[in-house]
Amino acid sequence: MRETKKKGMRKKTTRFSHNLQFTLRKPTDREGTLINMSQAIEATIAVVDDEPSIRELLMASLHFSGFEVVSAATGSEAIEVIEKAKPDLIVLDVMLPDIDGFTVTRRIRQEGIDAPVLFLTARDDTQDKVMGLTVGGDDYVTKPFSLEEVVARIRAILRRTRQEGESDPIIRVADLEINEDSHDVTRAGEIVDLSPTEYKLLRYLMDNEGRVLSKAQILDHVWQYDWGGDAAIVESYISYLRKKVDGVTYTDEDGKKKKVVPLIQTKRGIGYMIRAPRTDQGNQTH
Repeated sequence: MRETKKKGMRKKTTRFSHNLQFTLRKPTDREGTLINMSQAIEATIAVVDDEPSIRELLMASLHFSGFEVVSAATGSEAIEVIEKAKPDLIVLDVMLPDIDGFTVTRRIRQEGIDAPVLFLTARDDTQDKVMGLTVGGDDYVTKPFSLEEVVARIRAILRRTRQEGESDPIIRVADLEINEDSHDVTRAGEIVDLSPTEYKLLRYLMDNEGRVLSKAQILDHVWQYDWGGDAAIVESYISYLRKKVDGVTYTDEDGKKKKVVPLIQTKRGIGYMIRAPRTDQGNQTH
């Protein structure tokens, strides 16, 4: 009896590793609570895949990364879910048991739903990829895939599609500005010199103004392909940013030197956020 159980467990693990190159550790209750304490969500994602193991892992990974997730196991169910939830992006398996992902995409496009689509395909087939892009898809990932890659592709698509709808290259939080065209950063009109990693971290914080970001989320977004270790690196770079962004002094109308109000905040035990000061703090110095 014991031997049979071991064989069954071994078989399940083999099937699992065939589909995915990454094993997701399920967040602890504490981690899940800390993530849920952040009210804002990055985006709503629809996950459509008929394999429960893949679907559930994608959902857990996306939840952990700060997304709201809805799901479906068939093409017909996907159309209903997408029409109801109106997600910001759809992760869609090509091979579904009733109607394929290409047909699902055609139908939702006919209904006027223009949410970007990231296809999951089991075959590295050029014809499938061309077909997916032809029917209105935005990108594709070939199985087996890593969950980190899927999250990175999703964020890249969302950034691209959001930028296409925006003509202003300036991102603002209070008197802090980033010019996405020139990559210039200013605070109270003063130039702030940042390294590429500091710039990427600041951009991520500003894109999520008012939302607490965990160290794990920051590591995933800022160091996703270049670095993969200790969360202490996040603390170090937050410290660098504070010195440069919140340490700016400026000259007021009376010719007096003043220090700007800090924007980068620490939520102890949860993570970091950037937020404009309250109205009653707006003209205070620190």
